[in-house]
Amino acid sequence: MAADRRHPAVNDVYLTLVGASNTLADVQRRLDLEFRASYPDHANPAKLVGRVKRVQEEVAALKDLCRDLLAQKQELIDMMRTSLAAQRSATQRLLASSGLPLMTDDEEAAYASLKQGDRRVD
Repeated sequence: MAADRRHPAVNDVYLTLVGASNTLADVQRRLDLEFRASYPDHANPAKLVGRVKRVQEEVAALKDLCRDLLAQKQELIDMMRTSLAAQRSATQRLLASSGLPLMTDDEEAAYASLKQGDRRVD
């Protein structure tokens, strides 16, 4: 056996660590049993700690997803603003070349309102 070929001091340390590991596993098992007997599942301190850790991990993941979503949303807004500006310019050129009346005051006010709202969403 591999343990037999080790130095006796190493074997003693190894056996001590194995014993400590077994003792800790027994303590954990007893605590779990005691908590189950003392508390309902929704109030079990050990389970609550585990649940809090899971929620913290999920919140961090959701935070990252929200940042990504916000960045994609801003990209989409920027693309739409660029597209609308290009379409407005093309419409004005078409109106001018066709001899039709240019945009009304209401349409200009709507465009000015759109440009005024040209703030980054962060």
